[in-house]
Amino acid sequence: MTLSQPGILAAIPSLACHLFFSLESVEELPAALDRLSTLADGETIVVGFGESLLRAQSRHVAGLRVFPVLNGSSVDIPSTQHALWCWLRGEDRGELLQLGRALVAALHPALRLEQSTDAFRYREGHDLTGYEDGSENPDGEEAVAAALVGEGPEGERGSSFAAVQHWVHDLDHFDSLPSDEQDNIVGRRKSDNEELEDAPESAHVKRTAQESFSPEAFVLRRSMPWSDGRQAGLLFLAFGHSLDAFEAQLKRMAGLDDGIVDALFRFSRPISGGYYWCPPVREGRLDLRKVVG
Repeated sequence: MTLSQPGILAAIPSLACHLFFSLESVEELPAALDRLSTLADGETIVVGFGESLLRAQSRHVAGLRVFPVLNGSSVDIPSTQHALWCWLRGEDRGELLQLGRALVAALHPALRLEQSTDAFRYREGHDLTGYEDGSENPDGEEAVAAALVGEGPEGERGSSFAAVQHWVHDLDHFDSLPSDEQDNIVGRRKSDNEELEDAPESAHVKRTAQESFSPEAFVLRRSMPWSDGRQAGLLFLAFGHSLDAFEAQLKRMAGLDDGIVDALFRFSRPISGGYYWCPPVREGRLDLRKVVG
């Protein structure tokens, strides 16, 4: 039996909503966290804490840090760190709306909602470009090893670290490209999802090949498309037993390893970035021993 929040290892839902909160009142925070632990089951609501929230509680989780601004790259990768992130998962848009309203009310006045983003499953788990997403995801015990903290004291064992980014796609530009050029950007054929052996070094698949890092940089991706009616893209979400694997991939994508920038940047760009620690669960509730004293 795993101690992790069940939604981390579960399949991607049909619909999701990502809520991002800032800290408003340190004095009101303990009561708000108590209400959160009752409302969030780790399955329909996956919860992640930013470093600032733990610091406000005079607490520390080894390995948690603020999302970095990567200097020295020719592409912009912003940090938009928040105190709290909640991933609402479900199959009914109305139910997610009501769940989000209940969550915002439970956290008030300690935390204020800063951003809400609706996400959705496209086809069987595709990006809006039409390519399958997460093809190299680990499965079974390998997924558990990649995503969850396997050792440590109670309150840490079974936890996870999440990296969350909004990527905005220029779909009109991407759709205007010849199909073979699209395939070379991704590093796979859209028609059958087969990896291209002769893909350029800038292809996304080559930039992020998890086994090509030392140590290997495996993460469990749970990304989903998003749209607000004006722009659309991928809400990137990756879980890891630490943040190191994701950060290694991001640095290589930005060209900081060898000067080769991921071809993904030809049509997409990140507009947000945050790191969060997702506590384990105990008896059906969030285990907040590392957050509250």
